[in-house]
Amino acid sequence: MSSSTVSVSAATPTQHPFQRKIDEIKPSKMDINFVIMDYLVSEGYPRAAERFAKEANIHVPLVEESIQSRVEIRRAIHSGDIDAAITKINDLNPQILDTNRSLHFTLLRLQLIELIRTCTSSATADVTPALNFASAQLAPRAATIPEFLKDLELTMTLLIMLPATGKLQPELAELLEPSLRRDVASKVNEAILTSMGDHGEARMRSLVRLRHWAEAKARATGKDIPPVLPLGLQDADETSSENNGRNGGAGDEMVQ
Repeated sequence: MSSSTVSVSAATPTQHPFQRKIDEIKPSKMDINFVIMDYLVSEGYPRAAERFAKEANIHVPLVEESIQSRVEIRRAIHSGDIDAAITKINDLNPQILDTNRSLHFTLLRLQLIELIRTCTSSATADVTPALNFASAQLAPRAATIPEFLKDLELTMTLLIMLPATGKLQPELAELLEPSLRRDVASKVNEAILTSMGDHGEARMRSLVRLRHWAEAKARATGKDIPPVLPLGLQDADETSSENNGRNGGAGDEMVQ
């Protein structure tokens, strides 16, 4: 049999009907640009927002001073300088922490974790600063709120376990992960935006959560959808299953 008569045995994959419906939807470019711009402003990337506004011909007034303040606060938290972050938050709006006891406690707890990290990092460890800070700043707040007390007790366990062993239980190890700083920084950013009368988080985050919820509901009710529905966010799809929590955590900080 000649090569010209050989038929191709490999069948072309048939596209799932659900995927065809998705492909038929043509989102508005204006809507896409709005979501991207909203993300850049909400997450605090003024330089990127300015460049994108010019490229997309979007006229959105940027309150750069406010954005820059949020950038500085985020950087302080990411670097572990929680005292500086709290000072900057109070300079921006002292009511934010005065009216949000949970956020204030979360920041103070993170500050305690940084103190414990510093106090136990040398052979001649002196835990006195951490003990004094916990007694003065966190213990009074935790005395009447069981959730705060539980978090404080877990954090104080680090004082014992960190110098004694190099391997911590997962719930203790998580306190030292950079992801905790990023999570707290994201909560602070949302609180600042809310205090300014803005949407508390980037709409892109809300849309991603809504999309995950809709997929879960569809699968739970036995709808005919593909086994895998990528988000279409390039490399983000590879780690989306690991970041389905809050929302998809905040990612690496953009260069300003």
